[in-house]
Amino acid sequence: MPISNARKWGTLVIACLVAVIPNIDMTALNLAIPNLNHDLRPSATQILWIADAYGFALAALLVTMGGIGDRIGHKKLLLIGAVGFAAASALTAFTPNAELLIAARALLGVAGATLMPSALSLIRRVFTEPKERTAAIGIFSAVGGLAVGLGPVLGGALLTHFWWGAVFLINVPIMAVAFVAGLVVLPEARNPRPGRLDLLSVPLSAVGVLGIVYGVKEAALYGLAEAHVVISVVVGVAGLVLFLMRQARAADPLIDISLFRRAAFTGSISTNLFAMFALVAQSLIFSQYFQLVLGWTPLTSGLAGLPAALASMVGGGVLAPVLINALGRARAVAVGLIVAAAAYSLFLLAGVESNYPVLLIPMLLSGGSMGLALTITNDTVLASVPKERSGAASAISETATELGGALGMAILGSILNAVYRATLEAPAGLTAEARSAAGDSLGAALQVAAKLPGTLAGQLTTAARDAFVNGMHVALLGSACFAALVAIAALVTLRQVPKVIDDREPAVATH
Repeated sequence: MPISNARKWGTLVIACLVAVIPNIDMTALNLAIPNLNHDLRPSATQILWIADAYGFALAALLVTMGGIGDRIGHKKLLLIGAVGFAAASALTAFTPNAELLIAARALLGVAGATLMPSALSLIRRVFTEPKERTAAIGIFSAVGGLAVGLGPVLGGALLTHFWWGAVFLINVPIMAVAFVAGLVVLPEARNPRPGRLDLLSVPLSAVGVLGIVYGVKEAALYGLAEAHVVISVVVGVAGLVLFLMRQARAADPLIDISLFRRAAFTGSISTNLFAMFALVAQSLIFSQYFQLVLGWTPLTSGLAGLPAALASMVGGGVLAPVLINALGRARAVAVGLIVAAAAYSLFLLAGVESNYPVLLIPMLLSGGSMGLALTITNDTVLASVPKERSGAASAISETATELGGALGMAILGSILNAVYRATLEAPAGLTAEARSAAGDSLGAALQVAAKLPGTLAGQLTTAARDAFVNGMHVALLGSACFAALVAIAALVTLRQVPKVIDDREPAVATH
């Protein structure tokens, strides 16, 4: 039975609503940490777990939740996830200590893992006409990008007037609206012959993804030589190898690994992973640059980053469908990534003095071009698989995005820190302890400078900011080179998209 246009676009609105809140949360939390420090007194290790517990739980369960959605229905899973996310948000807002806050953040990640694969799968199922689907996924991706930009702005506004828990408590009414609207608007669709859930595959996928993501993030902090980093990565790789072996032999696998035989699917997944590797540079580096080098407030820094998010909306929602028709998918993605590489190179004009207009052009170019490229690859992932497998395909794509972000954060962050340490010219007169602390990071150097006499403090601050900008330039240049290489790979892997992309007949019964 055909789905009305009103129901199609209503489905898109609900999908955007449930996906936008987790993206806002991820960035708004960073602003809430100083308030958390004051109220809950977490240790340095606990602060790291408060920040990472959500992402770890999310990454570990995306594949599992995609498979569950294909089995029980994505409408049902999305509604369950909305209720769970609202409940976990309320629990997070009122946690009395750091230990419970970490647990609540992990529960948020579990609920969040149900939302993105279900939202994308429902979009894939209701938008069967290729141009409409591309536009819908462009809007969905653009809203997600805008949410990342809005996170610091909304978080800064809330923290100005309320306690830190308001950052999470605002999720409750929004998820309530999504739940009620979803009951009425969303169609249900599932794989008619999904088979039983392979219970052994669930822990294998979780251990594999979590081991690698955790190991990569820890490597950024402690280096590759640390024993717990090596153990984590080895366990993660072993878990993924066993998981893939299990999928090849299981009667009812969690994911169909034959999907990876489709060049367009594998190429899109790989492009997503490596594009996120390059993209993370902008959020990682400029959040520190605006606040620690230029001395801007968190709210001002958030507002400064909004143009890139708005450009991402234009690139994904407006330019993607046009360029697919004009250039084809492979060339459109390659053009987007080449423009992004040029934009990252233009960021080298940024220095220790504030010159925002100089940054505005590369911000607009990088935001728009990455929005364009990621919209097309996300659309290609969903378009290159049958509808009944869209949940698993969405989960694989989101997992690749998480892993790409973690790798970018670790590798580019390590490059920045290495150049910072190598080029920091600490002034004479510092104690050995102060010199060592200042060499850890720009933030640590500013803390050391705050305790020094005026002249010496000014010299250390200037030297540390110069060293940070040096590291920032090298990391951004690395991102530019990486984006250019991914553009070449996209030209090869995305040349041919399977005919299923033009299949407008429903693959499963919807009602």
